[in-house]
Amino acid sequence: MSAIQPAENEPFELKASAITLPVLRLFDTDMDRIGERLSHKIDQAPDFFHNAPIVIDLSALKSGDATVDFALLVGLIRGMGMIPVGVQGGNELQNEAAEMLELAILGNGGERKTRPRPKPKPRVGANAGDGDNGSGGLLVTRPVRSGQRLYARGGDLVVTAAVSSGAELFADGNIHVYGALRGRALAGVNGNASARIFCRKLNAELVSIAGRYKVSDSISREHWGDTVQIYLVDNRLIVEPV
Repeated sequence: MSAIQPAENEPFELKASAITLPVLRLFDTDMDRIGERLSHKIDQAPDFFHNAPIVIDLSALKSGDATVDFALLVGLIRGMGMIPVGVQGGNELQNEAAEMLELAILGNGGERKTRPRPKPKPRVGANAGDGDNGSGGLLVTRPVRSGQRLYARGGDLVVTAAVSSGAELFADGNIHVYGALRGRALAGVNGNASARIFCRKLNAELVSIAGRYKVSDSISREHWGDTVQIYLVDNRLIVEPV
């Protein structure tokens, strides 16, 4: 039998394929417990999980409307050497949160769900002078209000004003805040463990790098209100004055 020949002048062929992927089925949203158990499982078969694509299954969560912190979860999975590719079994809000981190929305059989393309939303930080910083990152020159989310895909996020409680900052690279940081800052959400967070005044609700995080209660009060940098050493978050 002769091999199928590509069509003339076609550089590639695109077709559907049935591929079995490992599934991480969540029963809880406690990231500490998930991280501990996942680390234990990977230690049992590190070669099997190394660079393995993985689907996150939300269908078994105790509360169907549970809030999943995808930034922490994706950072956690990537930090352990796996590649999260999509979610299944989620509700509309969970799917929207997953899409923000570029996860595919899948059906229970692993097939990709098609959703109506949403209307473009105005960029948070769209004042004059805000926008791409030229390296795939994002520069924001106005205060970030409670409830607002900023995500710098593929680069750093730079905020030259204050970040309010309830605001969320995400970046694949570093995060720089040249004002008070009172909300949540999650750097290296694509698994980049070398990312850092820099802020003029630390009053954060949560800081995270590559899925490792500290909440406000676990941040030493000697650094509270200080100008600091935050980085990872041996999977431990270090907070030190700049």
